[in-house]
Order: sequence, then C-alpha cells, then structure tokens
Amino acid sequence: MNKKELEIVLSLSANKRYEYFIKKVADSENVLGLYNEGWATTEDNNGSVLIAFWPKMEFAKVCAINEWNGYVPKKIDLHEFIEKWLPGMKKDGIKPSIFWNNYDSAVLDIDILIEDLNTELEKY
Repeated sequence: MNKKELEIVLSLSANKRYEYFIKKVADSENVLGLYNEGWATTEDNNGSVLIAFWPKMEFAKVCAINEWNGYVPKKIDLHEFIEKWLPGMKKDGIKPSIFWNNYDSAVLDIDILIEDLNTELEKY
C-alpha cells in the first residue's frame, strides 16, 4: 500500500472506514489488533472498554503511538474472530472499535459486526 492510499483511507469518515474494514478483512480473512503483553484497549465516553481492530497492518502501525507506543500489529484469524473473539467480548461487555485513525472509529453492537462480516463472507 502506498502512502497516498494510506492517507486517503485514513481520512474517510468512520462509516466509510467501517465499510472498507468489512471488505478488506473478508478478503484477507485476517483482522489486525495492536499487541504488547495484552491487546490495545481504550474507553468510550461512558467508560466502556473498547478493543481496537484494523483491516491492514499499515493502518494499525499508524495508531501505535501515545498510549499504544510500543504495541505491534498482530493478526487474528477472521473465523476465530467471528466465532470466539466477538462472542467472548460480548459476554465480557467489551465493544469493538473498528478502524481507529487517531481521531475516531466505528463503535457498534457486536451482533451487527458479526452479521456484516458473515454477509460479506457469503460473497466469496
């Protein structure tokens, strides 16, 4: 991925980055998180814990700054993400933060994320 493409995608709205995320992770069958003796987390305005996820390593690297300095991108198999990660996060009350760009991200209900991922995977 070239720098121009990286900048263009990062400048998209959270909703457009979410759509990009769904297509790209279905394509690659991998989701990226940032890891350093634990996964990169943050909180929303209500104090709910969020785990951040990206569609490609380059995007995750851009966000490995500030409180996530020293974190490195780590792949998660998409099927494991859908079948184990997301149900476990839902049980624990943790929300997904999809495609953070150091400004905002898409935060949504886990059931909607699972449905969107499965709908996209049906196209393959």
